[in-house]
Amino acid sequence: MVARILDPGQFSARLDLEMRSDTGDGQGGVVTAYAVTGSVWARIEPVAVEVGEVADEAGFAVTHRIWIRFRNDIGAGMRFRKGGRVFVIRAFSDPDETRRYLVCRCTEEGR
Repeated sequence: MVARILDPGQFSARLDLEMRSDTGDGQGGVVTAYAVTGSVWARIEPVAVEVGEVADEAGFAVTHRIWIRFRNDIGAGMRFRKGGRVFVIRAFSDPDETRRYLVCRCTEEGR
C-alpha cells in the first residue's frame, strides 16, 4: 500500500481528547462524565449529513473524518471536543498501516 503524505499545515484544529467515565449514583443508576486525556492537532473533514426523526422531532447528525497523528490509546466511545463542538468516535483506522496517522469516523453531537 502506498504511504500517504499529508501537509502538516492541514492539522490546524486543536482538539481535546476525552474519555468516558461512568460512576454509580448510589441509587442503581449511572452518572456519566468525560475527562480530558490529552490534546491533539487534527484535520477535520465533514463527510455527510443524515436527517431523521427522534421522538417525533426532526433532527440531523453530521459525520466527519478526523485525522490525527497515530496514538495507541484511542477507543470507540471516546470523543473529541473543540470549544462547544463534540465529536464522538464511532470507528478508527490506520489508513496505510504505517502507524503515522489515525482516521477517526466521528458523529458530531448537539448540532
